[in-house]
Parts: sequence; structure tokens; C-alpha cells
Amino acid sequence: MLGRCVRTGQFGAVVTTSAIAVGTRCPFARAGVGAALTQHRTDPRLGPALLDLLAGGATAAQAMAQLVAATPDRAWRQLALIDRHGGTALFTGANVRATVSAAEGAGCAALGNILRNDQVAPAMVASFIADAARPLADRLLRAILAGDAAGGEMASIQSAALLVVDRESFPYVDLRVDDHTAPLAELARLWALYAPLADDYVLRATAPTQAAVYVPPPPRPTS
Repeated sequence: MLGRCVRTGQFGAVVTTSAIAVGTRCPFARAGVGAALTQHRTDPRLGPALLDLLAGGATAAQAMAQLVAATPDRAWRQLALIDRHGGTALFTGANVRATVSAAEGAGCAALGNILRNDQVAPAMVASFIADAARPLADRLLRAILAGDAAGGEMASIQSAALLVVDRESFPYVDLRVDDHTAPLAELARLWALYAPLADDYVLRATAPTQAAVYVPPPPRPTS
């Protein structure tokens, strides 16, 4: 799932899969530019390449068309892109395994493969649009949970990731669950812990004198 927040200008992506460490390979985002997903037989080079095309002035549709035309193994790829205006573009190659689901909405796009049904992506888009007043990270998490509830992936999911960029060159949120029996629930738990600190972590980088004094959490109980 990709999304853009009209109020803040943030871009973000959320993803889950039945393999390890999805966050290292699939989601990409760049402040002021857009966000991309590269899936199925993943080529992590394609995400930055799509964002470079957006940064050069292409719309999401133009960037997707250019990249797909120049990609020799396009039949194995599944790609999503959102631009600074909220425009989206999706691509699913001929060799991507069914069931495939894809949907676009206002400021968002969702797609997946090897799913239980084709209603997974529409469920994600519907959730994202319905939560317009919430922070982008919340909307993305709720959306992928809605997709999982609508059927989700055929196999048991193993990893998940949430990526949001705001104004800086570094991510506003970059949370990853690399190997877990319930990765979406764990990702939601991590975001609940991180959300109150996210703005202060930005201040630590950009205006350290304004950042809150760090108070270490109490030690965890030992078994």
C-alpha cells in the first residue's frame, strides 16, 4: 500500500509478505517526491529508479511507463508508484502469480500477489480513504490490516514494514518486523511505541536544543 497525506505532504508505504525482511527490498520513499513499491520477484533497484524519474519531473504514469519499457524482466515484476500530486500508477507483469489484486484511490494505491482473493487491494484503499483525518502512518497500518482481514496472502505472512517520509532526507518512520509469527500485529505495536517520539527524533536532528531530554524507559522484567 502507498499513500500521500494532503495535509502534511508526507508519503508512505506499508508492506507484508510470507518471506523474511520485506522492508529491506520492497518499499521506497523520498521526501517531496513520492513513494514506490517493487514486489513479486523483487528487484530493489526499481524503486529508486522510479523515484529518480519522479524527481526529474515525470508523473507517476509517465515514470511507470518509462521504467517498464526499459526493464527486460518486466514480466516478473509488480510495481506501484505515487507522485507529489497524489497521482498513482500500477504494473503487474504477465508472470506474476495469481491471485492478483490492485486498486487505486484518492492519494493511494494498493496491490498484491498470491492472495486469497481479488478484494484485498480494494479493502485497503477503502480503509485508507475512510481514515483521512488520521496521521498517514495510522492510515497505512489500518489499510494493510483491512487487506489482511479481507483475505490477505495465501501463505502465512512472516515480515512487515512501515515507511513514511516527511520533509527531511531521512525517514520520519522506518519500522521493520523481519521475522515474526504475527508481523502486522507486531508492526502496529512498534508504531504505537514510536508514534509519540517521532517528532522529537526529527528535532534531535534538525534543532537539538529544542528536543526533549531523553528519559530511558524502565528496564524490562527478566524471566
